[in-house]
Amino acid sequence: MTALDITVIGAGIFGLWQAFELARRGHAVTLREAMPEAESGGSSRYAGAMLAPYCEAEAAPDVVKSLGLEGLALWQAVFPHVTQRGSLVVAAARDMTELRRFARMTEAHESIDAARLGDLEPDLGGRFGSGLYFPTEAHVSTRHALAALRAAIRQHGGRLVFGEPVAEPVWTAAPAGGVVIDCRGIAARGDLAELRGVRGEMAVVRTEEVRLSRPVRLLHPRFPLYIVPWGENQYMIGATVIEREDFGAVTLRSALDLLGTAYAVHPAFGEAEVLELSAGVRPAFPDNVPKIVVRGRRLMVNGAYRHGYLMAPAMARIAADLLETGARHPEIVVDW
Repeated sequence: MTALDITVIGAGIFGLWQAFELARRGHAVTLREAMPEAESGGSSRYAGAMLAPYCEAEAAPDVVKSLGLEGLALWQAVFPHVTQRGSLVVAAARDMTELRRFARMTEAHESIDAARLGDLEPDLGGRFGSGLYFPTEAHVSTRHALAALRAAIRQHGGRLVFGEPVAEPVWTAAPAGGVVIDCRGIAARGDLAELRGVRGEMAVVRTEEVRLSRPVRLLHPRFPLYIVPWGENQYMIGATVIEREDFGAVTLRSALDLLGTAYAVHPAFGEAEVLELSAGVRPAFPDNVPKIVVRGRRLMVNGAYRHGYLMAPAMARIAADLLETGARHPEIVVDW
């Protein structure tokens, strides 16, 4: 087909994957982002970046798992820095009902005992009596992934413009005959009344006293937590899910919950250096499933919720197919 002139607005994980997918298909792509490149990414900077379709299915509709499996495959096909060592899910002895519930709600896992858990993660040996192992899941280092996508867009001829906010209305950003793909996240709520913000807080710590090679989820009835290895002895600890649009700093209570629960996973986290405490606001629709909203020659790709990294590649494929052939995914593409 004839190459399209496409302007993507927003350099979070959705915007970057949209620009990358369209650029590698041969379209003329310009990605525009209000923030400087070093500060770009929005709420995507505060994500665990776990490519965990089976774990996420515990509390998400089937479409998240199916498109998440596609997303995992696309990440692996395109970016060699994806780490596939699976996911571990554990719980304290008093919370074993949570582990059994999680097992019932998910699939593609192995129920493992303390010895097998210690084989997988020696530093957790003896700390938990059992767990669930999801061997096919993966993860990426958040900010390395964002940088790799920016580089890949440039390699495919895409143009990236940072530090220049797009004036309202944003659909005027594309030249005549062009297409705008709006990936501004919560900043687009003025155009998407259904969108809400969900606050998430995270910590980044550094320690040589604990070595984990894969994401570990600790189940808890009040405060579940995950720890994701980012390499270079750094770990991302997250994340709160708070139903409010608060862009303020991390609260003392959240910091205590995050760091205290990490200490429960392994006491050596008590000696870790705290490199960062950050908060972001994730965009979400009422059903917590991302959508591609069609408005003429403007597509609005939004509502990542906690599935941004997992679903971004499939969302980009769906949007590209829509533009090229008119194909519409019945659960993702909507006219509002």
